[in-house]
Amino acid sequence: MKLDSHAHFDTICVHAGQAPDPSTGAITTPIFQTSTYVQEGLGQHKGYEYARTQNPTRSALEANLAAIEGGVAAIAYASGMSAINAVAARLSSGDHVIVTDNTYGGTFRLFDKVFTRYGVAFSFVDTSDPELVARAFTKQTKLLFVETPTNPVLRLTDIAAMASLAHGHGAKLVVDNTFASPCLQRPLALGADIVVHSTTKYLNGHSDSVGGVVVVAHDEDAEWFRFIQNAAGAILSPFDSWLVLRGTKTLPLRMAKHTANGLALATFLEGHPKVTRVIYPGLASHPQRALAERQMPHGAGGMLSFEVASFDVARDVLGRFRLIALAESLGSVETLVCHPASMTHASVPPERRRAIGLSDSLIRISTGIEDARDLEADLDQALGGRAARATQSR
Repeated sequence: MKLDSHAHFDTICVHAGQAPDPSTGAITTPIFQTSTYVQEGLGQHKGYEYARTQNPTRSALEANLAAIEGGVAAIAYASGMSAINAVAARLSSGDHVIVTDNTYGGTFRLFDKVFTRYGVAFSFVDTSDPELVARAFTKQTKLLFVETPTNPVLRLTDIAAMASLAHGHGAKLVVDNTFASPCLQRPLALGADIVVHSTTKYLNGHSDSVGGVVVVAHDEDAEWFRFIQNAAGAILSPFDSWLVLRGTKTLPLRMAKHTANGLALATFLEGHPKVTRVIYPGLASHPQRALAERQMPHGAGGMLSFEVASFDVARDVLGRFRLIALAESLGSVETLVCHPASMTHASVPPERRRAIGLSDSLIRISTGIEDARDLEADLDQALGGRAARATQSR
């Protein structure tokens, strides 16, 4: 089976980087669970020497993810944070990075608590405002690191505008595309130089693998990320690579359902009397709805957040779910709910959380692929059943 160069996205997800096993004809890429490879003689091998450096299962996944994101290469790592660490590891003392202020708590922790120790400076800026970003550049700025939509307040950044700004200042644009997935958003096509993902999330999609990937638009970047992958050794295992390959085959199908459920739950919550605010880029109430429609033309995804009256109310709601699971992570087939202020963003100082709009009463939902009616019923009972009672009283 040969993939046509003009193949469409859904076909690429199923076939890119994969071919029937030449020894058996197996249609599924085998799990090459080996640490080393027998060589025929000194300098004579079949392209594989040691599993930290090369593994056929990982290579198949990397080819698959490069094609899905439209990059020249993808380099897989042991976690999303190790992928972001590989990006930061290219920096030197004295370099400066502009970062989306409402970035994932783990990203903030890595930049603020680790890389600042090595003389790298970071400016956390609201990247939804190009003027603020433009003012943040210095002669030492090497990277503009953007997360869009942001976690968990779902603020959007205009990727094409950021690419123009970054390149005008001799910097590279890095986009964390984990929340949207390449089904809904293609940063490299909009001018980004580097895309990162936690493959743990939508790419894998089944809550059974932890991993990360960097996808690059330029060959010179690929050389560095392969070097750091081998030098630091934070590699994605053969089994995890196989699991993500399994996940990408159904990515378009899952994202369509995630998106439909995301819109359904956001609409339901927006009409609920116990909910004070709903944040979802697919709603008319989202201040960046026009950008969402332009930049994410196939839908706003499965992530949404909502606020209730207080932290005490949020804690009670989170303790009453029956179907929806209270858990870290996102992007899987089951619906997950979390309290970002005490879970995913606990490492972010309270004053910074307040500045970016992350309140103690905010709840984040990662919608799964269940029937939306069952999810709505669970949300309603967790919120106290007021929506149902209000409907009955009318």
